Amino acid sequence: MEFCPTCGMLLQYELPHMDRPARFFCPTCPYVCHMDSKVKIKRKHRLVKKELDPIISKDDELEHLPETEAPCPNCGHLKAAFGQQQTRSADEPMTTYYTCKKCRHNWKED
Repeated sequence: MEFCPTCGMLLQYELPHMDRPARFFCPTCPYVCHMDSKVKIKRKHRLVKKELDPIISKDDELEHLPETEAPCPNCGHLKAAFGQQQTRSADEPMTTYYTCKKCRHNWKED
């Protein structure tokens, strides 16, 4: 989108006609901007996704979560870290996520 430098209106595009090149023109004032018919791309840049380091690792996260006595269904260990999240509507109970402190097995309780 281009705007008129004189009055600020949105410029309209007009196709080339006969010997006149394509142009942008302002519908409210006499401003006209002629366009060159040949446009050259100087260089192409390939976008590279930047690798991000996690702020908190999985081990750190497990250390900072509260702990409870919940038997692990995988190894039977009694200590697990837990967190809660509202996954359904507000009148439904929260979902509790557990992670075993010994084998790192994850499970949830609705």
